[in-house]
Amino acid sequence: MENIEINNLIAQRLKESRQKLSQDFSKRNPLINTRFFILDNVLPQDIVLEVFQNFPNKDTFLFRDTFRERKYTFAKLNRLKNPLPGQVTDSFQSQQVIDEIKEITKMQDLEGDPSLYAGGLSRMDKSHFLNPHIDNSHDADRERYRRLNLLFYVTPNIEEKDGGNFELWDKKVKKPLKIPSKFNRLVVMETNKTSWHSVDSVQSEISRCCVSNYYFSSSSPYPAGELYYHVTSFTGRPEQSMQRIYGRVDNFLRQGVSTVLGISRGKQLSRKTLVK
Repeated sequence: MENIEINNLIAQRLKESRQKLSQDFSKRNPLINTRFFILDNVLPQDIVLEVFQNFPNKDTFLFRDTFRERKYTFAKLNRLKNPLPGQVTDSFQSQQVIDEIKEITKMQDLEGDPSLYAGGLSRMDKSHFLNPHIDNSHDADRERYRRLNLLFYVTPNIEEKDGGNFELWDKKVKKPLKIPSKFNRLVVMETNKTSWHSVDSVQSEISRCCVSNYYFSSSSPYPAGELYYHVTSFTGRPEQSMQRIYGRVDNFLRQGVSTVLGISRGKQLSRKTLVK
């Protein structure tokens, strides 16, 4: 299947649901402050199943295992034997899809990131998790603000009881809104200084696979163009008091190093071959 066909399918699915998704995104949730929308049945099921079946072997991924997270990540999509996972990933970076997301979110200056800085493919197996965090505020060159996180889930037959559920939190990270990582589901959430989110621990032998993309803009998401910068910042879950203390120290140190040296962590892991 050609990229343009996948682009058309995703864009058309967004377009036909545009009004509802825009309402969902603009609606304030009483539990959390982060705006988001959910779109199910994004692509024909056979395409999504083929994406899942052609995720790379876990030995291909970078394995992250810290108090912050335990998961596999991979962004060098040009190295894949089967092109479909890369094609679907890149379709979310197509201007056609970006334009539909602009209409839904009313963010008119959105831009894609074909380098996939902090994006690409991720896999989480049993006992894997992602603790509550806010994403790095900028792109790899620290020139644009990170505005939207797009998460497309491709694991068939996954249920809430399997774990690996996406979570959005209130500003104090006390109560989560749980969103199951359902097959063929797209979750789009805004990213800012208080958009705390996480993935609860995978409880079964299932592999929770996700295609991740980010959109950026040159303008700050805050009124009057407020300037700010922060690294990806983690904390513990409400019952993890020690991780919360350690997280504050860890965030402070990494923020200091990044600010002084002007570096972007993980930049070397992004895809070097850009999509034209």
